[in-house]
Amino acid sequence: MEELGFTLTHAYGLTETYGPGTVCVWKPDWNSLPREEQAKIKARQGVPHLGLDEIDIKDPVTMKSVPSDAKTIGEVMFRGNTVMNGYLKNLKATQDAFDGGWFRSGDLGVRHPDGYIELKDRSKDIIISGGENISTIEVESVLFSHPSVLEAAVVGRPDDHWGETPCAFVKLKDGCVANGEEIINYCRDRLPHYMAPRTVVFEDLPKTSTGKTQKYVLREKAKAMGSISKKGTSKL
Repeated sequence: MEELGFTLTHAYGLTETYGPGTVCVWKPDWNSLPREEQAKIKARQGVPHLGLDEIDIKDPVTMKSVPSDAKTIGEVMFRGNTVMNGYLKNLKATQDAFDGGWFRSGDLGVRHPDGYIELKDRSKDIIISGGENISTIEVESVLFSHPSVLEAAVVGRPDDHWGETPCAFVKLKDGCVANGEEIINYCRDRLPHYMAPRTVVFEDLPKTSTGKTQKYVLREKAKAMGSISKKGTSKL
């Protein structure tokens, strides 16, 4: 986009935060970084805008702030004038959303040493495989970097041994060819092996009217596949 002359500004928020709650405010010092490094920084959700009182990443159980180490994952939480009062005629949902005095976004993320936050996944989308948390966003970002991949979404597939393993739904660019083994090996070269998909399904991704991928549909498809074989790698 920038090569076409656009200036990109990354903002993040929810309907419950009256739209964008954070902005990845660009620092002039970052202009000297390599383009790939700049892209990684622009992928962060950033810092609160002026109308928001506070944003924090907290342990959802203890409500303690996570350390600013870019590694420890917690839930993104909001407080301020642009946060909703509650859900209409739904007291239970409102109480759950504001348990602990902060609005719980349901998004999981980390805080970098410079204070900028970065999302890792939705709490309902995180894959737990053999006790390890796998961020579907991280896996998807690697899939998007494959030259033949146009769209990708990752969900958990049931597994009798590991609990669940990553299953990638992929749509290729027109005229491009790739098979499951190639996609899996591409991910393994760039991620810890436990994070790489063990199943690859090539198809159009289901979307909402606003263009969001319907992961719940893909989760049902992955569930219907049943447990992946304990031997070798499954590819579709």
